[in-house]
Amino acid sequence: MKKRIFISIGSVAILFAVLLIFAGNYFYNVAVNRAHEAVDLHGGEGDRAEPVSALVEEERQAKLEEVLLWTEEQTFKELELKSEDGLTLKAAFLDHPDSNGKAVILAHGYKGSSEQMPGVTKFYYEQGFDVLKPDARGHGKSEGDYIGYGWHDRKDYVQWANLLAQEYTSTNILLHGFSMGAATVLMTSGEALPDEVKGIIADSGYTSVKEELAHQLKYLYHLPAFPLMEVTSVVTKVRAGYTFDEASAIEQVKKNTLPLFIIHGDQDELVPTSMGNELYEAATSEKELWIVPGADHTEAYTVAEEEYQQRLLTYFEKTIGE
Repeated sequence: MKKRIFISIGSVAILFAVLLIFAGNYFYNVAVNRAHEAVDLHGGEGDRAEPVSALVEEERQAKLEEVLLWTEEQTFKELELKSEDGLTLKAAFLDHPDSNGKAVILAHGYKGSSEQMPGVTKFYYEQGFDVLKPDARGHGKSEGDYIGYGWHDRKDYVQWANLLAQEYTSTNILLHGFSMGAATVLMTSGEALPDEVKGIIADSGYTSVKEELAHQLKYLYHLPAFPLMEVTSVVTKVRAGYTFDEASAIEQVKKNTLPLFIIHGDQDELVPTSMGNELYEAATSEKELWIVPGADHTEAYTVAEEEYQQRLLTYFEKTIGE
């Protein structure tokens, strides 16, 4: 009798383990594997309860068309570097003739590319900056079969900063990221960056990969984080070489010594606004937090463009003296 009970318990345990492994691989493919199409994340555009008015939408569309026309008129040069683990990474580079050493590295979001961020690209260029827009590993023209959520990318961005400093004589470099790109520059901030890097700007960044994926798991699948996150993290370690626990922006900002500017919308549900507050509290360097009223995920530049630009100009004065 006892033997049958033990066999039954053992069979259930094995079945449960098999199901967890299957689930871990499934969620890896959905969230980390480059080949998988982007999912509709909780807090994305489809979740918005109140659409903007027709007039506001018309004004935004007109601005976007102006920016896109400007973008088409620019000549972006393609740069590349070899990552520490052998991937060929690509970036779009807009060289300003009068930059005087000023440069910004812009980091895009999840499933994005260097073609994004046209508005802020135009703004930085008009302020006299060279603009470098890398395709993160596993994105755009860069190699890589997985998404690093900023963790392995942090070392890539150190290399991009070194490339600007050494080959393009950039003396005042800023890192500015959005969403996953914000987490990327926050994670990069804890690394040994060249002296030419003067500041970090993070718009809508998450605290850690584990917390952000657990947030999505809860709302998209109505499942608890444990034990799926732990299993998927192990699968990610095997298939991509990192764990969700180690991929932490909040731990990296504790090591950062550069002036930090954190921006977050107060209506952000994709990356909860509370994460912006947590990152600010954890940071130990000179820091500033701007919670933008009425802004959803990465919408701050859209809904408060003039104030966003003015705050950036103030930040430039503090960090690079211009």
